[in-house]
Amino acid sequence: MKSIDLDEVCRHVEVPEKARMLLSVPEKSIRQHFSVTQESGDTIVVDAYVVYYNTVRGPAKGGIRLATGVTQEEVEDLAERMVWKTSLVGIPFGGGKSGICVDIENVTPFQKGAIIKEFTHINKNDLLAGDYIPAPDMGTSPREMAIIYGETHIAESVTGKPVRVGGLPGRLEATGRGVATTALLGCRDILGRDLRGTACAIQGFGNVGGWTAHFLHGAGARVVAVSDVTGGIYDEDGLDIPQLQPMARSGVLVADMEGTKISNADLLGLDVDILIPAACENVLTGQTATHCRARLVVEGANGPTTAEGDAVLSDKGIPVLPDVLANAGGVIASYVEWRQAKSGSITRREDVFESIDEIITEAYDRVRAFAREQGIGYRLAAVTIAVEEVVRAMQDRGWL
Repeated sequence: MKSIDLDEVCRHVEVPEKARMLLSVPEKSIRQHFSVTQESGDTIVVDAYVVYYNTVRGPAKGGIRLATGVTQEEVEDLAERMVWKTSLVGIPFGGGKSGICVDIENVTPFQKGAIIKEFTHINKNDLLAGDYIPAPDMGTSPREMAIIYGETHIAESVTGKPVRVGGLPGRLEATGRGVATTALLGCRDILGRDLRGTACAIQGFGNVGGWTAHFLHGAGARVVAVSDVTGGIYDEDGLDIPQLQPMARSGVLVADMEGTKISNADLLGLDVDILIPAACENVLTGQTATHCRARLVVEGANGPTTAEGDAVLSDKGIPVLPDVLANAGGVIASYVEWRQAKSGSITRREDVFESIDEIITEAYDRVRAFAREQGIGYRLAAVTIAVEEVVRAMQDRGWL
């Protein structure tokens, strides 16, 4: 779904017309077309999209998505979400994103590295100037970020790097940490119970879903189901996450793990306390949301709920803690890594988690208070707060 409805936001906060105009379209959205020739003589031709949606609060921040079928519209949507995410949690970045359209299933690690090098070469001026600060996303990893660093030789030009080459301890786990922290806050505040023993189902068992499961299990929650693209597994008594997560990280598919087999659709309809869609966009639709029996939805993925799905969940009385809040742990850690690179300081993993917990908690408290004050849902409350922050920054910089 579109991350924001400005007409609805304007019912709760004043947004000048010029600001609405500036926020209705990206500042910069370009398509790049390039090729990489291999030693064998074969040529890989790719389309890439780079979007800076709004940079009033700082440089464009957002991951590089390497995926089959990624589109410019998708990248623009993700860049816009990053604007609201960074402003909601008070990180001095703007919103950006890039996408590289390539047959990801048939690209070798060497070919992926060559594609990233060429992408870096094309966008090197902005990377060197600090106008765009990339990070990992779907299809990319710390390895690719290290390649970018190897091309720019500037540590703060990219985040999500391996720890041994200037990366941040805890950055890999950061998004999952933020999702788990948001789930903990929502469980106590909305469901009125402790997380221990709470039944959670997580769609997606990659980086975000896997680490979310790790932290929830560690806090005593009962993670009863997980899934990936091949399907899911279920155990009413709770899955053995410490055993399953290393298997997933080593490449074992969830369908090949031990447990009662379920489909992704089955998982979305489980009778659980907390449902966490942490895989991809548009999974809770007007149709699938009708089967949702969770007491609370926490969005681990970007845009997992469509507008129709959101309306259905609202009608069913199921609160949703939105992506711009719940999965902000990654960009919080990116800021810590960026700041570390610029200052030369050393940051411990525990310090990273503490920063994520503190910032997410502060943002959650603001969203909760505004939602209750205005009598609106958490999603609208979150984006309204974020829009107001961006508008104030526009005023501070003389854009309005």
